[in-house]
Amino acid sequence: MIGIAGAGAWGKALGFVAENAGHAVRFWARGESPSALSGCGAVILAVPAQAVREVLQIITPGLSPSVPLIISAKGIEQTSGLFMNEVVEDVSPGARAMVLSGPSFAADVLKGLPTAVVLAGSQAEETHQWAQSLSLASFRIYSSDDVKGVEIGGALKNVLAIACGISDGRKLGDSARAALTTRGFAELTRFGRRLGARPETLTGLSGLGDLLLTCSSPQSRNYAFGRALGEGASVADALARSRGVVEGAATVKVAHRLALTHGVDMPIVVAVHAIVDGGAKPEDEIAQLLARPAGAEHRKD
Repeated sequence: MIGIAGAGAWGKALGFVAENAGHAVRFWARGESPSALSGCGAVILAVPAQAVREVLQIITPGLSPSVPLIISAKGIEQTSGLFMNEVVEDVSPGARAMVLSGPSFAADVLKGLPTAVVLAGSQAEETHQWAQSLSLASFRIYSSDDVKGVEIGGALKNVLAIACGISDGRKLGDSARAALTTRGFAELTRFGRRLGARPETLTGLSGLGDLLLTCSSPQSRNYAFGRALGEGASVADALARSRGVVEGAATVKVAHRLALTHGVDMPIVVAVHAIVDGGAKPEDEIAQLLARPAGAEHRKD
């Protein structure tokens, strides 16, 4: 039995995957009794990143400590600066947490369209077993033991997708979006290296793969939010137009703070933070980015 905490689009998509992989599935939604998840062999957390702590506080008292928690949220907790697996450890010390991430839209998964993602956990053998147990021919799950790297890719790509959406909203063209995606990936890798992620993880599904998808598709809430900003909408109006939670809008503030704390140069993240959290005009931030000296393409910091 697989429990799904969260009955939104992504929760339903992962429930579809689990059922087709041969597992019985039980859903839990906020407001219901957490006893619905009792007896499950694993629980997938399919809730927004900023809600993970609250949901864990509700459901974990009724779960066995041996039950794996599979986190599908992509973000960093604003109040603490913790990544999702660290939030799990903070709320439920010793819990067996894994992180599911990669280039995937719920609508594509529900249609059975080919998708590949990665499951990361500290215990390589167990993580590989769960990856195999939940995989389908159309939903391939690779395994990794680089939890931090997988989390960084999933969280940062949402912020960078906002930047690409803003660029397209300002009608700056395909070349500008390609440049933003590439330079954004450079920022992501600098950030990841400083925080201990492995380079090969960042060039994999949860890093480069998810970045390419999210920075180029209107299906992405983050990209669509950024595009609305680029077209002149206020932050409040752009959020109101969204079909769901815009994870990058919550993540950018803490990503900016962590970049400053760790001394990582992230000009695109700085620009998105200024627009989303500081009320800056997109055209002003674009002008500042274009005024930066080009310098060497590859850096060692």
